Amino acid sequence: MATAAARSNNIDSLYYNNNTLSSPLAGSFGPCYQPPMNRPIFEHKIVAPAEAIDELGHVNNAVWVQWIQEVALAHWFNVADPLHQEAYIWVVIRHEIDYLRAAFEGEVLTGRTWVGEAGPRGARCDRHMEFVGEDGKVRVRAVTQWAFVDKASGRPLRVPAEVIAPFL
Repeated sequence: MATAAARSNNIDSLYYNNNTLSSPLAGSFGPCYQPPMNRPIFEHKIVAPAEAIDELGHVNNAVWVQWIQEVALAHWFNVADPLHQEAYIWVVIRHEIDYLRAAFEGEVLTGRTWVGEAGPRGARCDRHMEFVGEDGKVRVRAVTQWAFVDKASGRPLRVPAEVIAPFL
């Protein structure tokens, strides 16, 4: 896990409550991609570097997966209690990604993420993500299912209420 990369991002990260915002996705794809009004949203800015560009001249699809993890880790390291960061790790189980628009070298993108409406179910938790360009248009939307793992045992663990509370 690239914890150093998660702690130092390309531009900056911001954590705020969604009740002060309107989502560019609201009403465009359905409730699974709309940030719930009662969930805080975390933002993390990324500038698309030259090495992210593929032979078609835009950000490679595999890079978006790396950025999904980068934004999720930045959220974890900015919000979670340091003791929880030392004891636990999140592992991806499944990604569902919609590639909507291309992004290009030098483009500034805002990765926005929030915990799914249902919250954790046992050791699993859904994290929603969207990447928005400076023009306000969504480039990528994703839902990733994560498993909560105890670092010492390497085994999945039911997500404790005190761990998830800062994210809800």
